[in-house]
Amino acid sequence: MTQTSPSPTEPPRADVPRIQVTAEAVEWVKKRRDRLKQPNAALRVGVKGGGCAGYTYITELTEEPPKARELVYQFHGLSVYVDSRSLAFIEGSVIDAKNTLMFQGLKFDNPLEEKSCGCGATFSVKTSATEPSSEG
Repeated sequence: MTQTSPSPTEPPRADVPRIQVTAEAVEWVKKRRDRLKQPNAALRVGVKGGGCAGYTYITELTEEPPKARELVYQFHGLSVYVDSRSLAFIEGSVIDAKNTLMFQGLKFDNPLEEKSCGCGATFSVKTSATEPSSEG
């Protein structure tokens, strides 16, 4: 799928996914929903400041409706709420499920990530991702 970015003056559009969620990640989330007895829960994703590298990825299940600032996407039958303010830090990311000796869960493959801490829990972004565009 070719993604197009809106111009800086256009608001984010929920009909054009600005992140991707793999089928494996959707299955992982659905199994987790079943274990938690939340069969209709959506996946909420975003970032928050903090940690040794600067930012932390947020993923949580929620049965609440989306917040006003959240974009809603559908991936393989799963509703995914994306905090629009977090898009400057995660746009273009692919969320996948990983199951290794050191990590089990959802993992972001983020093209805007500059580096992550040793444990992989926090990350920093490329400077251009957080600066306003000079185009215009």
